[in-house]
Amino acid sequence: MKKLMTAAVAAVVLAAPAFAGGHAAWKSVGDESLIAFGSVKKDVVGEVHTFSDVAGTVSDSGDVAITIQLGSVETNIDIRNERMIEHVFKGMDAVAELNGSVDMDDVSELAVGATTVTDFEGTLSLAGVTSDIETELFVARLSEDRVLVTTSDIIMLSTADIGVNAGVDKLMELAKLPGITRVSPATVRMVFEK
Repeated sequence: MKKLMTAAVAAVVLAAPAFAGGHAAWKSVGDESLIAFGSVKKDVVGEVHTFSDVAGTVSDSGDVAITIQLGSVETNIDIRNERMIEHVFKGMDAVAELNGSVDMDDVSELAVGATTVTDFEGTLSLAGVTSDIETELFVARLSEDRVLVTTSDIIMLSTADIGVNAGVDKLMELAKLPGITRVSPATVRMVFEK
């Protein structure tokens, strides 16, 4: 599940090239930005979860910094939210950070109403584990000062790669489940403005 969040963050970063032009940093719009991820329990029950507190900036030189407040996880079951925060994310104040850079020339000429797909590479830091991230983002220029960035495809993330398998094991134990998938689909929707 953590992996999904990471993928979502990566997608946000990929949108950065559309922000080229001007010296002001581009900042994410909180109430319009969201990371969603899925999980499957008992091999047949699929569920969608979200992180609503996602913030990011892209500098005019292409440096990207994204922060996800892990305590903002919403699974639609209060006790599961609490368990994920405690056992998977290791506390209400835990954050995941995605850092990288983008080639600002990739989409600097993107006209209002136009779209493009761009690549992103960076690192995700979560609970003391750093993972390399690669993905494609779909970027749409909404206006001169607003850009929408989403994942181009569904991103499949492994909980082992981001070091949260022990937390998922604990969730299974507490909920008395025979299994929770260790690969999760994730999507990202971010709006940036300057």
